[in-house]
Amino acid sequence: MKQFREAVEARDTDAMEALLAPDVVFTSPVAFKPYAGKAVTAAILRGVLRVFSDFRYEREIVDGPQSALIFRTKVGDTDVTGCDFITVGDDGLITEFMVMVRPLRGATALAEAMGAQFDQILAEASAAESNTEQAVEGQSR
Repeated sequence: MKQFREAVEARDTDAMEALLAPDVVFTSPVAFKPYAGKAVTAAILRGVLRVFSDFRYEREIVDGPQSALIFRTKVGDTDVTGCDFITVGDDGLITEFMVMVRPLRGATALAEAMGAQFDQILAEASAAESNTEQAVEGQSR
C-alpha cells in the first residue's frame, strides 16, 4: 500500500495511524495472539520505529486490496528481512496487518527489543483509547 509505505519511509506516525481502521488486527511475528484495535496497533508501529534502524522497503507487491511490502532492517546489530502483509477495506483503511521476519536470530532480536518496549506500547495504547473515549463523550453532550 503506497500511502503506508510513504508514511513509514517518512517516519510519519500520524500518517501511519490515520491509515488504520478502528478495528484493525495486527499479527506480530513474535507473539502468538493477534492484537485488535487502532490504538494498540499504532503504538506497536511506533515501538517498531524505535527498535528498527536502517529500515528500507525494497519491493511492493499489490493484488487488489492486499499488499506485500518486503523490507530490510537492523535490530541492534542483527540484520532482519521481513514482509508486511496489508489488507485494506473498501474505505481504503488497513483492516489486517501481519508481519513476518527472518532469520530466527532476527526474530529473536526483534522479540527481545519489542519486549523491552512493551510497557511503553501498552501505556500509549491505553492513553489513546482514553482520549478517544473522552472525545466521543464530549461529542455526545
